Amino acid sequence: MATALHIENLAKEYRLGSIGHGALYMDLKSWWCRLRGQEDPNSRLGAGVSGHGGARTFWALKGVSFAAEQGKVLGIIGRNGAGKSTLLKIISRITAPTIGEVKIKGRVASLLEVGTGFHPELTGAENVFLNGAILGMTKAEVKSKFDEIVDFSGVGRFIDTPVKRYSSGMYVRLAFAVGAHLEPEILLVDEVLAVGDAGFQKKCLGKMDEVTEQGRTVLFVSHNMDAVSSLCDRVIWLEGGKIFLDGSTQEVVNRYSDAMLSTEGQARDEASVIKKLFHFKKFYPVDDASNAVQSVRSGSQVNLLLEYACKQEVRSANVIINAVFGHSRIPNLFSCPYEFTSHELANLPLDGRLVCKIPDFPLVPGIYEVKCAVLVNELLTDKLNGLIRVMENDDLQGTLSSGGNIRLSRLRGVFLKDFQWQANK
Repeated sequence: MATALHIENLAKEYRLGSIGHGALYMDLKSWWCRLRGQEDPNSRLGAGVSGHGGARTFWALKGVSFAAEQGKVLGIIGRNGAGKSTLLKIISRITAPTIGEVKIKGRVASLLEVGTGFHPELTGAENVFLNGAILGMTKAEVKSKFDEIVDFSGVGRFIDTPVKRYSSGMYVRLAFAVGAHLEPEILLVDEVLAVGDAGFQKKCLGKMDEVTEQGRTVLFVSHNMDAVSSLCDRVIWLEGGKIFLDGSTQEVVNRYSDAMLSTEGQARDEASVIKKLFHFKKFYPVDDASNAVQSVRSGSQVNLLLEYACKQEVRSANVIINAVFGHSRIPNLFSCPYEFTSHELANLPLDGRLVCKIPDFPLVPGIYEVKCAVLVNELLTDKLNGLIRVMENDDLQGTLSSGGNIRLSRLRGVFLKDFQWQANK
């Protein structure tokens, strides 16, 4: 398979703080002092010597090397600040690398910040031509694809209306539609699927599949592990500006998800919650003996333990807690609310634990988000989000169909539902 993109020892360094004083003579004076190793006369008191060796710097990327094959989708994942967007900006020539080289075969198109270049006073149609020109399309190319772009965006009824009157969703749909109909050899996509409704996100995924079928290469950056798993042929995990892991999609996504899960449920910063009437310390799944577990099983009982602290005033208030389970596509799958009685509040420990027991946990295997919240006198007092991994339940394999041998991983959707097939005789 031909290589469309080759990156060798790529690094990007940023200097933190002020890059200028606003006046040329002050900049020259500071430069001369730095050159001689003297204190900068324009620095703030207490800043000390600001020679080159003492300058505060930050390496957004360091020692990154990889190749992307033609006609494949390469996923880039990592925490916020790992260097993902910086990498795409270097490839798209928005910024230059400090060290290393990037070899590109063909034209590159970027969907890094959807809607950049849209003018609020222009109509949707006028912005299609404007944005197309910014992204490197000729007027003839835009004109030939205009009807297709408008149809894809779903805003055809309002295409002659100034975009300042568009909703945020309409604005983004039109902007993505323009970028999606470019015909580059390499397409860079940065978290654009975080916007729009579920139907439009599905359409976007389909469009990127179409791009790869045409032999084009896609670099896809996202925090949406479902989208990464379904779209990418290979995934690179960036951590601290370096490649932590490069491998098959399932291997990298599973290890990344495990790492994210291991950081969830840790104790919170007490200073940020100490003044709240009621706050959560942490939460995590436990077994029947109240021992913490790394995962739960689909279709079995799930116990969610919440550690909390509250103040004396809570005992005379109205208190409601809720745990909401969801994922990236559907934030609210189901919830488990509970309102304390006055008797329960009167005996509630000011520092204690709550357990939410869910029999026959109804979700298929996967990673889900849990959002816990507490309302005191109808006011949101605290909230805490985390992740929970749901594994296959070997005790249920084959029991969901009459005489069949269906694994839970083959189920589509998110809810676990008992069913039976029977052939007519």
